[in-house]
Amino acid sequence: MRKKVTLITGASGEVGTALVERLAAEGNRRILTMDVHPEPDSIKGMSTFLQADILDKNLFSRLVAEYEIETIYHLAALLSTRAEFTPETAHKVNVEGTMMLLQLAAEQSAWRGEPVLFMFPSSIAVYGLPDLDTKQRYSRVREWEWNYPTTMYGCNKLYGEMLGSYFNKNYRQLAAERPVMLDFRCVRYPGLISAFTVPTGGTSDYASEMIHAAAQGKAYTCFVREGLAIPFMAMPDAVDSILELATAPREKLRHQVYNVGAFSISAGEIRDLVVKAFPGTEITFQPDLKRQNIAESWPIDVDDSAARRDWGWEPKFDAVRTFAEYLIPNIKKRYQ
Repeated sequence: MRKKVTLITGASGEVGTALVERLAAEGNRRILTMDVHPEPDSIKGMSTFLQADILDKNLFSRLVAEYEIETIYHLAALLSTRAEFTPETAHKVNVEGTMMLLQLAAEQSAWRGEPVLFMFPSSIAVYGLPDLDTKQRYSRVREWEWNYPTTMYGCNKLYGEMLGSYFNKNYRQLAAERPVMLDFRCVRYPGLISAFTVPTGGTSDYASEMIHAAAQGKAYTCFVREGLAIPFMAMPDAVDSILELATAPREKLRHQVYNVGAFSISAGEIRDLVVKAFPGTEITFQPDLKRQNIAESWPIDVDDSAARRDWGWEPKFDAVRTFAEYLIPNIKKRYQ
């Protein structure tokens, strides 16, 4: 008999490890995880782990043979900065990988006679505001506004949202008998900040890079201008949001895609919080115009009123609490 499981792709990443820990702590489900990278020590023993490529078609045949997949958290992706250097690879991973997994979920839904829940994290990278004047005028952007991404990652995520919505509503719409549709739900994240992973050069990583440098007594040169502001979210809130959306009653959800927000902050304000915690830290600003232009195309903040209305979203961490209680104490411990 096939084993019923919750599948998490990209389980070795920032959101993945935090999500595995949270679901494992609940102890009420069998968890199957996969990632192209090795399993982190922090989550070993919490799931059945497969080190595998999301593009491996043979892997999906094996999954269908061995498991009945009830829920999918599809976190695997090639992120923004790396995607700009290898756009073709990014497209394969972020689009073709998502398409294969949506097809698997659709087939599983039809076979089970009830929808597979498909959770998809998207990003503020789907937005693309053309200039600073527009960014100031549209300071809190709604889900359907300014969907003109300027990066391959943003294009991939926006198309992933559209693919998921298609499979949710219109898959095989001309067939004589429509199959049972999957249940696609998407959270569109702001910049995410984790206290327990080392930043890897992402477009919004300057926030945590400042703290890592300060905790080591090093000077830091920020690659965006002091006044640049975008929305951010602490990792605990990111995990809360995707789990809360996953458990929300379907009949209350008016959309497939939801913005989730926490706080908006400028690079200069982040500098001030870090210097307050680490007196004498030297943080300067020397914009890398290519990376800065990507961040400038993102909104100052997101309008998450739909998520607050439909499923009661409310972040627990504002800017002060994120830095004072979550980021700074935990990053300090890493270097002591």
